[in-house]
Amino acid sequence: MSIGPKTAMVLAAGIGSRMRPLTDTMPKALVPVAGIALIDRVLYRLADAGVERAVVNVHHFADQIEAHLAQRDDMEILISDERAGLLDSGGGIKHAADKLGRDPIFVANIDSLWVEGETPALEALKSAWDPAAMDILLLLVKRGQGIGFEGPQGFFRDEAGRLTHSTAATPPTPFANVGFAILKPDVLDGEPEGAFSIIPTWHRLQAAGRLYGTPMDGFWMHVGDPAARDAAEFEVLGEILAP
Repeated sequence: MSIGPKTAMVLAAGIGSRMRPLTDTMPKALVPVAGIALIDRVLYRLADAGVERAVVNVHHFADQIEAHLAQRDDMEILISDERAGLLDSGGGIKHAADKLGRDPIFVANIDSLWVEGETPALEALKSAWDPAAMDILLLLVKRGQGIGFEGPQGFFRDEAGRLTHSTAATPPTPFANVGFAILKPDVLDGEPEGAFSIIPTWHRLQAAGRLYGTPMDGFWMHVGDPAARDAAEFEVLGEILAP
């Protein structure tokens, strides 16, 4: 097992409007897939990768998430409170800076699941990480190798692994962002407090040649709505039942 980050930022504050009616009574993070909450599936992946501390941001039905996470004992879990207002991806990470420390961290979306291929996805991410060359390393999936990569947004990747982000329909991007990454927290030091997306930071690092990506060889599932949740259950149960 490669040595990787021991701390992770888990982005769990979203309202999950596309997941309604499931999120009318619970946060998206607690929506079950084959009987296991989305956030637990993500935390199990992180624990297997050697993570010892997870910082979880909360907003929608925050009390439910806090009560649920209090039952876990496989890692230290800290709460980054966004009850006062959602801070988006970049703002959420910056808001939690005092809990994350200065060493590289994993960043994880709670709606990203996968069936492993030959190489565990987070081991591939850890093995590809080179802090001398990279400030962010995204975990990628090839187009057609998952559920939830229907739109044009994605990445081109050169032979060295450097990324170019694109939202254009043509030419089609060959890779999608899985929703997991390794990131140096100091890349957000110059950003203002409050809500902001991580995407402008991608573009800044892309211009500097310090935004990288590495592909997984598993089957990825973006669990963004009830239909995608049902499709993910089919894939997950298929993995469990396979001989």
